[in-house]
Amino acid sequence: MKSEHSVGFLCECFDVSPSGYYAWSKCRSNPCQRVRTDQELKVQILDIYKQSRQTYGAPRIQARLLEQGRHHGRNRIGRLMREQRICGRQRRRYRPRTTDSNHDHPIAPNRLADLPVITRTDQVWVADITYVQTAQGWLYLAGVLDRHSRRIVGWAMSSRIDTELVLKAWNMALCHRQPARELLFHSDRGVQYASAQFRENLARAGVTASMSRKANCYDNATMESFWSTLKIELVYRRKFASRQQAQCEIFDYIEVFYNRQRAHSALGYRSPEQFEREQNAKNKSIAAHPGGASDSQGGAQQGTRARGEQYLDGQTRSRTMAPPDLFSNEITLES
Repeated sequence: MKSEHSVGFLCECFDVSPSGYYAWSKCRSNPCQRVRTDQELKVQILDIYKQSRQTYGAPRIQARLLEQGRHHGRNRIGRLMREQRICGRQRRRYRPRTTDSNHDHPIAPNRLADLPVITRTDQVWVADITYVQTAQGWLYLAGVLDRHSRRIVGWAMSSRIDTELVLKAWNMALCHRQPARELLFHSDRGVQYASAQFRENLARAGVTASMSRKANCYDNATMESFWSTLKIELVYRRKFASRQQAQCEIFDYIEVFYNRQRAHSALGYRSPEQFEREQNAKNKSIAAHPGGASDSQGGAQQGTRARGEQYLDGQTRSRTMAPPDLFSNEITLES
């Protein structure tokens, strides 16, 4: 249009000043440092977004950039994401509907509220069941989550929602983690967790049972939060043609992405595996160097070292002691 009309005439038609037009034209031909940085940052943001399976929003992308030594504000990252028309997966209201508490089995008291601060893995496990829709029908998923590291330590899937389903998830967690006898196992009041068969398995492992209050899913909020994350980041974005397809993708999400890669806000934007690795290294350092070198403190040091070694060797502790009363009102946990 400049070949047919003057710049001044065109600026008057579009209601812009000639100086503003020339400033804009100069910026396009020779962008400033901030514009160039924004273009580079857009590429990095898009790369992290794709690596997260298109689930990360500005907070988690900011944490990933910080790990790479790049300090950028969350608002700037959000603006650049909007310019690229990408966004993190948004949470929506989630209502659990798989609990059948209409049974005559014993109900364990809710012990979570009276617990001391959880300071290590395999101290408290929480468990629950959810469901996934497929073209072949419902697929039920049982999970066991470590309350400290947020890691899924056991899971199982089946077309039937029965005690066998939760036992498979429990046995996987028990085989992989081999927890100490001080473990607390919390679930809802569902008939699967209250059944005699499941209670016998807890008793053989010397584990103390805990159950949520009636019609209160918030007592098991950590597990419900994981189900919500799974549904938002995977299930609601797929249409599974078969149960087998759903099983493969859920396996990949839990074992490849969630446990080992996904940044968790409750863990300082670290993955559960990274968090556990750092905690184990810290505990080994404490056990190897309990502190203090005077002879007068030798006994205390030896006791501290013994307790540290006992913790580190918790996976091989003996289970020959008599199991505690799973439904008593008393519980003692290591802090």
